[in-house]
Amino acid sequence: METNELQGKYVNVNGLNMYYEVHGTGQPLVLLHGAFSAIGTSFGKLVPELAKTRQVIAFEMQAHGRTADIDRPLSMEQMADDTAAALRQLDIEETDVFGYSMGGTVALLFAIRHPDMVRKLVLASVSHTLSGIHPGLMEGLGEMKPEMMFDSPWHEEYMRIAPRPEDFATLFAKKTEMDRGIQDIPAETIQALEAPTLLIIGDSDLVRPEHAVEMFRLLGGGVFGDTPAGLPSSQLAILPGTSHVTVVDQVDMLLAIIPRFLDAPMPRAA
Repeated sequence: METNELQGKYVNVNGLNMYYEVHGTGQPLVLLHGAFSAIGTSFGKLVPELAKTRQVIAFEMQAHGRTADIDRPLSMEQMADDTAAALRQLDIEETDVFGYSMGGTVALLFAIRHPDMVRKLVLASVSHTLSGIHPGLMEGLGEMKPEMMFDSPWHEEYMRIAPRPEDFATLFAKKTEMDRGIQDIPAETIQALEAPTLLIIGDSDLVRPEHAVEMFRLLGGGVFGDTPAGLPSSQLAILPGTSHVTVVDQVDMLLAIIPRFLDAPMPRAA
């Protein structure tokens, strides 16, 4: 999908002129993209289908896509706060949130920092600890150079839509620095999440499948569902034959899972 330029708007939050698009009507669903990506490369195949039954609000975060960088470090906590501030300006009090990769961690932090704004949470390719990622991968990413991404879909998209295409190396450097400072999110913080959460990973993802199961257990999963207590409010999906990059390309599987999860009744308060 080529995102519709006519639907794109900007909202000023925390000194940032943040780009967003709205597609469809209904229950709001916020989309948060992956690193070096934008709406198109992360969600281009999903937006038209998701927007058939809900109001999809897709943001492009600091230094990504059509949102120009500003003079501050990249921080996923700040991106979560930017998202909250933007939604308040758009008069969205409560929303479902779907984040992928970096955007998934931003979505998780959004739910932690602004819990009253989140109804349901979909986290694709997310770990809450560095040990949840395959050993050596983050170190390898830290040694990459910007030119290694030239001719990739992410670099091509950036050069085509970014307000200042010459800033790609700055984005790369800021993202690398941000990765060096990532802190684990404590298990008890995950356990305290109240929003029903759908975890999605590929079976050959950046995130270890063992970690996804551990995180699912923290969210109340990993139980025997055929009891009077029934199924937990959170869910886990491991997509077969799927890598980190191809998670968002598995349109048929994602559309069989995500709307069903979002449309299910909210659990009754204890």
